[in-house]
Amino acid sequence: MMSSLKIAAIAASIALAGCATSAMAQEPATPAAAQDDGYPLTSGDFWEVTGIDIKPGGGLYYANHLADKWRASQEFAKSKGWIKDYKVLSNYHNRSGEPDLYLITVMESLPNGPEGEAQGEEFRAWAEASTAQLVSENLDRAEFREIMGTSLMQELNFKD
Repeated sequence: MMSSLKIAAIAASIALAGCATSAMAQEPATPAAAQDDGYPLTSGDFWEVTGIDIKPGGGLYYANHLADKWRASQEFAKSKGWIKDYKVLSNYHNRSGEPDLYLITVMESLPNGPEGEAQGEEFRAWAEASTAQLVSENLDRAEFREIMGTSLMQELNFKD
């Protein structure tokens, strides 16, 4: 099931939809011939990256959560076309203060307000859980992990 982190991330994504664009996307539209100004990059997918610190003794519990509920929620979102992909990365040589894991969700675009609300309703119906239940489940995981932060990034692709 989706954690409140994911719900909060979707809400943040919705809030940031108008301002989390690349510099190229913020420029006014111009005729096609004028758009090729020699800038070698173009805007691509959005990557939501969440850093997770695993507390001592919490590794197996959290790995099971990721393999079960988190993965199922990501597969549901993928089946609906809300996300393109997702990954779990291990920070193999993490230093003090760095996350142990990174949870990554890749999206082609960010939902607007009504789209995000509709997705949230559809997700809660799929999960058979209220927002309060999802938040409670997220709080339960706080015993085993700490969310160190979430970044929303946009991939830049070369224009060749």
